[in-house]
Amino acid sequence: MSRISCDAKITFFERFEADILSGAKTITLRDESESHFRVGDRLSVSTFETDRHFCDIQVVRVEELAFDALNQRHAAQENMTLAQLKAVITEIYGEIKTLYLIEYRLL
Repeated sequence: MSRISCDAKITFFERFEADILSGAKTITLRDESESHFRVGDRLSVSTFETDRHFCDIQVVRVEELAFDALNQRHAAQENMTLAQLKAVITEIYGEIKTLYLIEYRLL
C-alpha cells in the first residue's frame, strides 16, 4: 500500500476497519476534541488498539450535529442501524449532546 503525505492522523476501533476499507462506512462521529479536522485534510488512519496504519482518507465534510438529530441516513453511512449507532456513541462517549460528523473518502 502506497503512503501519501497526510496532514494529520485519526484512529478507529479495529472493529470498523473492514467497513472503512470496503466503503460501507463513510462518516465518523466524534466529540469536540476531534472537531478540528477540515474539508480537504488528508488523514492517516490507524487502529485505536495497536496504532496500526491501514489506509488514508480525505475529509469531504465536517458539521456539528446534535445527538438527538441522528437519523437513519447517518446510521446507513456508519453501516449500522440507528439503535446500534446510538449505542456505540453512548458506549464511546457516554451521555453526549453535540457530535461532529466527519465525512470522508478513501484515498
